[in-house]
Amino acid sequence: MALTLLIGGARAGKSDLAVRFAQSWNTHVTFVATAEAWDDEMAVRIRRHQANRPPDWTTVEEPLHLDRVLDDVPADSGVVIDCLTLWVNNVMVDKVPDDDVPELARRLAEQAAAHPGGVVAVTNEVGLGVVPVNRLSRRYVDLLGAVNRIWVETADQSLLVVAGRVLTLPPIETGTPPWA
Repeated sequence: MALTLLIGGARAGKSDLAVRFAQSWNTHVTFVATAEAWDDEMAVRIRRHQANRPPDWTTVEEPLHLDRVLDDVPADSGVVIDCLTLWVNNVMVDKVPDDDVPELARRLAEQAAAHPGGVVAVTNEVGLGVVPVNRLSRRYVDLLGAVNRIWVETADQSLLVVAGRVLTLPPIETGTPPWA
């Protein structure tokens, strides 16, 4: 198995695709949910996501310590991580120093890539819009962008999800870029 990263905008269909992808594995699946219900609207979103998962999957709700979860998942179990977007938020709320986040993300991505049962991870691309007007939002966009780049570099395949459609992101080639 391999590490697949699904990246795209909000409500693009990444989570649904992750579930469909994992269902094709013919193995037990552990679903790792990073969301926390901070308000009623988020609680509704979480319940909607839970309803879309097969009932025989194991769900682990872990907002922060994904490394521990990956350590505990059996080698023959596939893993869905949904999502890195909220994980970065949770890391910030936990006051992990910004300079530590890329190394933490790299270790997690490598751990996910090494999991024999396969991993599909979901994340949002939040850097396609206007530059946020406040410092905290810019910091978040910067950190998530760094985490996304690390996971894309580590993943066996990265898929951009736009309006429910998938585009394969090619690996970065070494040498002279084709646009040069």
